[in-house]
Order: sequence, then structure tokens, then C-alpha cells
Amino acid sequence: MTDPGDAGFHAGELAVQTRAGVRREASRLEPLLEPGELSPGLAGFLAGQTFLAGTGRDEAGRLWTSPLTGPPGFLEVRSGTELAVHARIGEGDPLHRIAAWQKLGTVTVDFARRRRVRMNGLLLVSSDDVLVIDVEQAFGNCPQFIQQRVLDPAGVESGSARRGSALGAEDVALIRAADTFFLGTAHPDRGADASHRGGPRGFVRVDERGLWWPDYPGNNMFNSFGNLAVDPRAALLFLDFATGATLHLAGTARVEWGEEGRVVRFAVERFVAARSGFVREF
Repeated sequence: MTDPGDAGFHAGELAVQTRAGVRREASRLEPLLEPGELSPGLAGFLAGQTFLAGTGRDEAGRLWTSPLTGPPGFLEVRSGTELAVHARIGEGDPLHRIAAWQKLGTVTVDFARRRRVRMNGLLLVSSDDVLVIDVEQAFGNCPQFIQQRVLDPAGVESGSARRGSALGAEDVALIRAADTFFLGTAHPDRGADASHRGGPRGFVRVDERGLWWPDYPGNNMFNSFGNLAVDPRAALLFLDFATGATLHLAGTARVEWGEEGRVVRFAVERFVAARSGFVREF
């Protein structure tokens, strides 16, 4: 159940909004964070989706972001607050057999129509073929930087994976070719959050210090940056929409503020390179 103390922006979000000079603009959106029911309109939207990114913790407590995919109908609203995700997290995925009773952050993206909705809550059930989430927050984000594409919900099944701490040439190539990735962050009390990031192909750079990307203007809520202000641990998910390859990164992130804008620096601690189920572009 939602803790009333979880409503509204937390101290990290407020601090980042203040530094960015958008506190007044953000305050107008604060009601979106209040607990609310999954409306019939949202249920209809979710019923037509084939993709969801989720952020949670593995058995060691490390944060990861993973894709959850399936044919239309795999996202089922069972009640005003209960969402069932009928998908299997493959054995090669770092969140395979994710433990229940942890906070889970999710975002579903309709790439074709350029719409996205974030839903965060408590993972009640985790089995081989379904995740059940008690949704505590659900709100839409603007279509900005969503790269338009159509996904085929019938693809490959994840299996064996390559794991390590130092990225290989093929991993760097996937990152540098990306026009989309997903960022996972968490707050020690509020729980996990998953957000979509997009830009022109090559907007994520890789150098001797790790990964970095420019922060493009958004909705001024700074949910992800607010979490990072409290806890720098983060997770990135890159997808090759043509082949179904996935690259999961776990590490730490920090925001660098400059006169010409903000950039985010990410230091890789661990990676998992695998294959996603049902992520194909056509």
C-alpha cells in the first residue's frame, strides 16, 4: 500500500529543481505524483502495448533495468491499482527471478504513436510468467525525444548472456549507435524509477571515463536526477531494435552542471549482454 508520506516531490527532486531554476514550473506537475487509480483510459492504452522497461534489484541488491515484452494484452489492469505483466524474464537477464516485495519502477512506450507512461509500485508477485504490481504512481510523459518505430512482438527468447565489468568493442558500438536507452534510478524510501531517454543517433558518448550524454530539456520534474542526488547508483538499458540484442549496465551516475547545460556521467561497474524476447523493429 502507498505510504501517504510518499506523495509529492522528495528532497532530492526539490534540490535539483531549485538548482535548475524550475521549481515553480515543477510544482504545477506535483499532483501527478499523488496516488491515483489506473483509469479505464489508461487500461485501454496499456492493453495495446507490447513493451515495458522495468527497474528493480537482483538478489545481491544491485540495480538493473530490463525489457518486458509481449503481444498486445500482456499488460493487464486487474483493478484500480493492480497491474499484471504477463511476460517471462529470460535466464540471461540480470533480473531473472526477480524477488517480490520490492519497489519496481516501470515505463511503457508506444514508439509508433510516441506516447509513454511511467508506473511505479510494489512488486507483489514474481513468477516465471507473470509479475503483479501494486501501482502507487502512474503518469504520462511528453512525446519529446521518442524515436518513432514499430516493434514486432514476436521475436527471440533470451538465454545465455555475456557478463563482466569491462565493455568490449561490440558493446561500445551498440551504445554509440543508440538513439534510445532507459535509465533506472532509486530512492531509498520511495523506491525505483525507470525513464526513457532519446536523442539523435550517437548522443551517448563513450570515453576513457565511461559513458556520458547531454541532458535535454524535459518536464522539469527531475525524478531521475532527484534520485541520483540522494543515491548515485543507476542502471542503463540499451537495445538493438534490429537484432534483439540487449546491453544492461549497472554502476553510478552523476550530473555535471555547466554554463552550456547539463551532462550525465555514468561509470560502469557491471554489464550483462544478452538477447531480449520480442524486441524487434520492422
